[in-house]
Amino acid sequence: MDGLLLGAVSAIWLGILTSISPCPLAANVAAMSFIGRGLGSPRRVVLTGVFYTLGRMLAYAALAAVLISSVLAVPEVSFFLEMNMNKVLGPLLIAIGLILLDVLPFRFSTSMLTAGIQSRAERWGLLGSGLLGVVFAMSFCPVSAALYFGSLLPLAMAHGSAVALPAVYGLGTGLPVFAFAVLLALGAQRVSKAFNRLTQFERWARKITGVVFILVGLKLILNYFFEVQI
Repeated sequence: MDGLLLGAVSAIWLGILTSISPCPLAANVAAMSFIGRGLGSPRRVVLTGVFYTLGRMLAYAALAAVLISSVLAVPEVSFFLEMNMNKVLGPLLIAIGLILLDVLPFRFSTSMLTAGIQSRAERWGLLGSGLLGVVFAMSFCPVSAALYFGSLLPLAMAHGSAVALPAVYGLGTGLPVFAFAVLLALGAQRVSKAFNRLTQFERWARKITGVVFILVGLKLILNYFFEVQI
């Protein structure tokens, strides 16, 4: 249980870090703009933030379930991962850490956002905000792709949690937007102050997480490649 709790804490932190990274943050600003159109009703603003977060949770959990079940359905791959997961994680965490520190260039992006989806989301109200959450979740940028595919999915496989941990990760990615939705409901002026502080926090959080990933990766390599216990 302690291991799963640690996995959940790690997943939600990865989700928050994903959400406040520069590229995903730009998408979340667009989401906040969508949410802010309901400023006449604070309750509706908060509900829109809730549905947006639920959409992200559903998208990440569904994608992880498909990918993990597909990988584990191949006996050879499943056996290899079972026997060598910690050996795979070491170099992978170092690579992700270098990406987070902007040392290793990584180009990857996919965007499903179109004007048609935006207009449909507006017409569908609260369900539309959930749709927007799904769309933005699937619009991967370099950092979000590295954290999701390189960190979250291995974490989920290591804990045997193809749905729960990805859903917790999705919750983490939606929490900053939900927090901004609450601030919008309380007063729009508070959003700009919080946004400035968040961008400053992101720089340090990403660098610290990158260093931690590299240190953990080095420890796993020493432990499982060279059998040196630290």
